[in-house]
Amino acid sequence: MSSSNMPHKIDVHSHYLPPFYQEALRNHGHANPDGMPAVPEWSPESHLQLMDKLGIRKSVLSVSSPGTHLVPGDNDLAAKLSRQCNSYAADLKRQMPDRFGFFASLPIPDVATCLKEIDQASKDGCDGFGFLTNGHGLYLGDPAFDPIFDELNRRHATIFIHPTTPTCPCSPSSADPQHPTKAAPLASKYPNPMLEFFFDTARVVTNLFMSGTIKRCPNLKIILPHLGGAFPPLLSRWTGFSQLVPGPWEGVAETEVREAFERQIYFDLAGFVFPGQIKGLMEGAGVKAERIMYGSDFPFTKPDGVEMLLGQMDQGMWEGFGAEAIEAMYHGNAERLFVMK
Repeated sequence: MSSSNMPHKIDVHSHYLPPFYQEALRNHGHANPDGMPAVPEWSPESHLQLMDKLGIRKSVLSVSSPGTHLVPGDNDLAAKLSRQCNSYAADLKRQMPDRFGFFASLPIPDVATCLKEIDQASKDGCDGFGFLTNGHGLYLGDPAFDPIFDELNRRHATIFIHPTTPTCPCSPSSADPQHPTKAAPLASKYPNPMLEFFFDTARVVTNLFMSGTIKRCPNLKIILPHLGGAFPPLLSRWTGFSQLVPGPWEGVAETEVREAFERQIYFDLAGFVFPGQIKGLMEGAGVKAERIMYGSDFPFTKPDGVEMLLGQMDQGMWEGFGAEAIEAMYHGNAERLFVMK
């Protein structure tokens, strides 16, 4: 196998931005989402063009940050936008089921609407459910979200977690979740996806373990973006700390986390993961090839960037893995998880 004839790919980390969603972002303070230069342009046609060029057989679409709950406290807008996005994605999947799937958007922190969307989107044929790491400062693993995770566990669901800007659920003067405070001190210099996204992923995965959510929900399958962000290299530190330092928590053993990696957690390859990051995940955290899946991050990563990163990935795959592992990471693992033929 050579870099020029690598196997086809299933993309589990790519995004869609229909016109009404792009308009909503611009109208509600997100014209430069998370510090990025602009809201990216997107259409099904441009997505298919990239897929055909790069050998991507199918893309499982999701709404990226800032998600569908755009205005703190405005649950009506969040409910409307979530339903619009999920309905749009369901129609796209019905039209081209061999090319597109979707993770239904859940507008945390609005628990009631999330539960309604879980039911409706399941009827509409979603492939799983998309979460941001936090909803206006309320992080996954918070007890407020237990009804959502218990329902998804009951359904044996797959969830895809995407980072967003770290946030504290208060204003500078009072604890008020309707006036959350962004907690990204370098945001004026660097877009949050450069650094903060990785640390918010680490924050939320640690919280999911420390809160007992993952242990309580063994039927969930969880896809972590960007090979887990900053979470894997911090594994020994936070598990060791949780056992040695007294606090209002139950310690989590590193072996428990590693077992969850083998049982219910997957990692996607979106971003700058070769050559160093993937070695850290696999050699440091013990994650095996059968838990890793391809991701492009299109269109927030533009087509030339997706192609460049895929070239690096192909080279790294060819140099570091055998044919069976490459097949698994590029499409086999996703096909098994989503029961694709």
